[in-house]
Amino acid sequence: MQTFFTDEQLQDPGIARSNEILRACVHCGFCTATCPTYQVLGDELDSPRGRIYLIKDMLESGRPADEKTVKHIDRCLSCLACMTTCPSGVHYMHLVDHARAHIEKTYKRPLMDRLLRWTLAKIIPYPGRFRLALLGAKIGRPFAFLMPDARLKAMLAMAPKQIPPVSRNDDPQVFPAIGERKKRVALMTGCAQKALNTDINDATIRLLRRLGCEVVIPQGQGCCGALTHHMGKESESHASAAKNIRAWRAEMAGAGLDAIVINTSGCGTTVKDYGHMFRNDPLAKDAAAVAGIAMDVSELLMQLDLPEGAEKGLTVAYHAACSLQHGQQIKTFPKDLLKRAGYKVVEPADPHLCCGSAGTYNLLQPEISGKLKDRKIRTLEAKSPDIIAAGNIGCMMQIGSGTEVPIVHTVELLDWATGGPRPPALDEEGKREIPVPILR
Repeated sequence: MQTFFTDEQLQDPGIARSNEILRACVHCGFCTATCPTYQVLGDELDSPRGRIYLIKDMLESGRPADEKTVKHIDRCLSCLACMTTCPSGVHYMHLVDHARAHIEKTYKRPLMDRLLRWTLAKIIPYPGRFRLALLGAKIGRPFAFLMPDARLKAMLAMAPKQIPPVSRNDDPQVFPAIGERKKRVALMTGCAQKALNTDINDATIRLLRRLGCEVVIPQGQGCCGALTHHMGKESESHASAAKNIRAWRAEMAGAGLDAIVINTSGCGTTVKDYGHMFRNDPLAKDAAAVAGIAMDVSELLMQLDLPEGAEKGLTVAYHAACSLQHGQQIKTFPKDLLKRAGYKVVEPADPHLCCGSAGTYNLLQPEISGKLKDRKIRTLEAKSPDIIAAGNIGCMMQIGSGTEVPIVHTVELLDWATGGPRPPALDEEGKREIPVPILR
């Protein structure tokens, strides 16, 4: 794609990077075949190619974002299926992130939009606040019909039936390896996940210890910054990321780390991009070092000696989170691990398509999100699974809200197969508010 940025514009590192990306695009349109929003809406401007044209025009002219551009950029899930499909290697993620930052700086949204986005940014990344908000949503759910805005209804519907108690395993501490220590790893405990589902981190710690890892919960870590990053709120997202970089570098400089393990793939995609996010910052070197040892939990488990398990007689439908299969290009590891543990693994039709969760997308774009959710659930249930497995809490909440098939994190099934407890979500009694089981 030909671009016409001025030399002065290209002095801006963000513009220079976007220029590189735009010039790589050859207008082939392959991306339209795998874009979920284009599949649902059928509008060229709701495809990656269409959005690239809008972004090019906005950035090249140096003008503030307009309502039309904002509408179509807001409708983008950032599922990154287009990046998997693109034969030219167009890095759409960096381009749309830059566009969102430009929108945040130059466009004044309607009052309700500003309030909703401010509320999400100030609540979800903070587990304590988020728990209180979930409790409020749970109380307010019966009155959802009174809400004038579909997005408010979606926020009330988001609250789980049961809010799990706080897990003290998420507090800063060190869990020794069971048996010979093979690796020393830091576990990123996340933010929303600590409020929505404490079973995931508990299972991850048990499993990694059992396989010879000393697991560190570092002091000072917190939200990865993904939620605010995808809203274009650069100062907030970089502040969150900087805290993590400092916390993890302290561990790396101290007793050392072999890996930073992440069991929420949406967070993993962002942490692995810290090097780019901080490329022009004094923290650039530390950010690159952190990103260099960040791993999805499935990547680490492929390096460890996960024992082969006997056949379990259970069919697991594996849902590939977009942030894992497209954002991190991890496609086979979770399925390979589940098969090794003794589960029969099946995949739905069109596994490359998003479930519609996409961070806060299901709250800010509930209509499109709902259509994608319904399609994903139909394709998963068509496989008649006993269990649905996924590697991202957002996907689990989204899919779990529309199916009776129990959905659990991949690591919970691997923990169970290697001596851990049965995942609570598989039992009706596991859905009650009970104390988190101690590590074993």
